[in-house]
Amino acid sequence: MRTFECDYTEGVHPKILSALTETNMEQMSGYGFDPYTARAAEKIKAACNAPDATVTFLVGGTQTNMIAIDLLLAPFEGVIAPKTGHINVHEAGAIEFTGHKVLALAEHDGVLDVDALEAYLKTFYADATHEHMVRPGLVYLTHPTEYGTLYTKAQMRRVRALCDAYGMKLYVDGARLGYALGCPENDLSLSDLAVLCDAFSIGGTKLGLLCGEAVVFSREAPKMLLSQIKRHGGLLARGAVRCVLYRRAVRIDRQRGDSPCKAHPVDPARKGLPACVGVSDESAVHPALRCGSGTAENVRRL
Repeated sequence: MRTFECDYTEGVHPKILSALTETNMEQMSGYGFDPYTARAAEKIKAACNAPDATVTFLVGGTQTNMIAIDLLLAPFEGVIAPKTGHINVHEAGAIEFTGHKVLALAEHDGVLDVDALEAYLKTFYADATHEHMVRPGLVYLTHPTEYGTLYTKAQMRRVRALCDAYGMKLYVDGARLGYALGCPENDLSLSDLAVLCDAFSIGGTKLGLLCGEAVVFSREAPKMLLSQIKRHGGLLARGAVRCVLYRRAVRIDRQRGDSPCKAHPVDPARKGLPACVGVSDESAVHPALRCGSGTAENVRRL
């Protein structure tokens, strides 16, 4: 039976599991002071064409968003997000827990309405009392979105221009970034994200790794980054574990093209799925079943 519950119902990609087994008895320093962490960071910087970036590693998506956004914002600032954004609807108030308000704006199929963003910023700063309000300090986007849709390079550039005009940062949640990178319709590369974003994540948890989220601070990294991660409860003692995963994932991708961190387009006709199944831009499968003749057969085939 196929399950559409989520994209991490299974354990780990077999080649990633093999990498863990191969390195299991190596003795290494903890907290990220190991050769695998250094190599994984260098490989990610090379893939992003961002040699001066700072790369750090965390464990899960919500933890990553909470820590990255908190470190990028001043205490009196909030974060703009689409109404459907993960931090606004599915992270149990993690951002608010750090003292930052989520400022939710209109979206279309998960993609932030950039006109609404521009109108909001103009209205905010036109208000003579705006210094008594939560200042928008960062724009949060997900690529792909929660609906499986993609931002274009033109849209991302426009958001970046507004961030520059209003003194804000741009953060992209890439928990499922591998899906977007493997989609033919996607025109945003890792290099583009490194240029356009202040920071972005490259997820592993949902893409075949056991756990792990890499965060790329492509502009200025937060001061005392390791200490700040520790203070937020995000510092993993066995830090090498995450980076063995990332290093092997990058190696698989370069050698064979079958990396757990790259998605491949799904054509329902080729995969033998019923025609009632819709496939979004980044290959997430969204069943849309209507009651009536053949419904039971469609469900059985799924």
